[in-house]
Amino acid sequence: MTHPTEHPLVQGGRSAALATACVRGGVAAGLGLGALAVLVVAAWISSPYPDGGAGGALHLAAGLWLLAHGVDLVRTDTLTGLPAPLGIVPLLLPVLPVWLVHRAARDTLDGGDDDRPSPSAGGAVAAVAGGYLLVAAVVVVYSESGPLPAGLVSAGLWLPAVVTAAAGAGVWTALGRPLPGQRQAAVALRATGFGLLTLSAGGAVAAAVSLAWHANEAQAAYAALTGEWSGRVAVLLLVLALLPNMAVWGAAYGLGPGFALGTGALATPLGLVGDPAVPPFPLLAALPAEGRGEWPHWTAVAVPLAAAVLQGRCVGRSARTWAARDTALTALGAAWGCGAAVAVLAGAAGGPLGSGRLSAFGPVWWQTGAAAVLWGVCVGVPVALGVRAWGRRVPRAPRRSVPAPGQGAMAGARLVGASVGVAAEASVAGGAAADAGSGAGAGAGPGPGAGPMAADGVGPGAGAAAGPASGGAAGAVPGPGPVHPAPAAQSAPAGATSGADLGLDDPYGDSAFEPYDYLPAAWEPAPPPPARPEGGGPAGPTP
Repeated sequence: MTHPTEHPLVQGGRSAALATACVRGGVAAGLGLGALAVLVVAAWISSPYPDGGAGGALHLAAGLWLLAHGVDLVRTDTLTGLPAPLGIVPLLLPVLPVWLVHRAARDTLDGGDDDRPSPSAGGAVAAVAGGYLLVAAVVVVYSESGPLPAGLVSAGLWLPAVVTAAAGAGVWTALGRPLPGQRQAAVALRATGFGLLTLSAGGAVAAAVSLAWHANEAQAAYAALTGEWSGRVAVLLLVLALLPNMAVWGAAYGLGPGFALGTGALATPLGLVGDPAVPPFPLLAALPAEGRGEWPHWTAVAVPLAAAVLQGRCVGRSARTWAARDTALTALGAAWGCGAAVAVLAGAAGGPLGSGRLSAFGPVWWQTGAAAVLWGVCVGVPVALGVRAWGRRVPRAPRRSVPAPGQGAMAGARLVGASVGVAAEASVAGGAAADAGSGAGAGAGPGPGAGPMAADGVGPGAGAAAGPASGGAAGAVPGPGPVHPAPAAQSAPAGATSGADLGLDDPYGDSAFEPYDYLPAAWEPAPPPPARPEGGGPAGPTP
């Protein structure tokens, strides 16, 4: 039995593609390190008190590059001589290295105009990350001889995690950013993104408002750090790099756990307890004052509340056709996803600034993540179920007004009476016209009175004569004068009266009201017949 094998050219093409991806990863690491080294060397050149020479500047650049990947550094040149850890990552530093890794992995799968086969998704991630980590390993070894050596444990943990995640995101982008096939998982990821974005934006707004409130203190701290323009530029760049950390601190403050300001000091919306160990820095001037919190501090709780509501709304709008159990599980998954992301950001935004009291500074990652999960469960899940129930509601049909029984019968009687009245008037008018026509025919004949009467509008030979009352016979009596036309037929019998003559008023205000309007409708019961007289004869009107 033979097994199909790939052509050697195909295998060679894939190997070349993997080698190219590995080179791309190494180039991405070199570009990020080089860009940071240019900034550090420029600051060293412009400084009026350069210390350590160019080698010290390059060691500092290597340490900052490793710190951008989450690696803890160790300061050896302290006043006490004891090594002091440095674990707070300025969250603006990772932007460039992460983007470079992302672009390298994305371009590896795009292929461009090359005819060579592209590697698989897993192969692209492994190749790009491997090339990047080879350069990172060299940098870690180089930093050991400088003033900021890297912690080996954190380097072995965070460097592969950050690089692999960035490469995976690049491959995901190259594949068109597909979401999981299961709709619940895709909705949970989307809701996680909404919640994380809302928390970050709300924390940034809260921190910016507090910093504006303490603008004078921040300006004084900035001016006290250094008096040279090069030093002020360096401090300003550090402030810009720490602005995302400020947003994460604001989100942690609103979530409830707050952040530590040294061992034994904690700032929450309820107040600042303990003795904070705060170094002079412009951004730290925005910290709340010591004592119990007041209503301006309590308003920070609106940030996680809004995030949980938007997260639940995102799930509920997509779950109109789902079962309640699936909706609750999806909202629960979104809460856990948001909590995990917030825990990672809090762990990067906080950490040790030194030894002793400065060994704990910033939000505690597990407390902040647990609080985000709790907000999502307590608020997001009920909101998702409520939005789902609201979307599944059946709209009510518009209510139609049903007329009362008396009003319906009266309206029907009016319609029938109006029809009967019109028919009666038409029959009376027809009978009068017939009588007028018969009289005209009886009085027609030769005589001096017969002739064309164009002026009067009467046809030839038209005339009328009335016989004696006693004889009751009609005849043609020619007269010497002209013959006048017959009088117009009356529209109603002589004894007819209107509703106003009978003293009846229309309840609906109809001016054309007639007594016929009170005739019974076809569906109403007829009145009982009159009683017969005692003699057994036909019933009739009494004299």
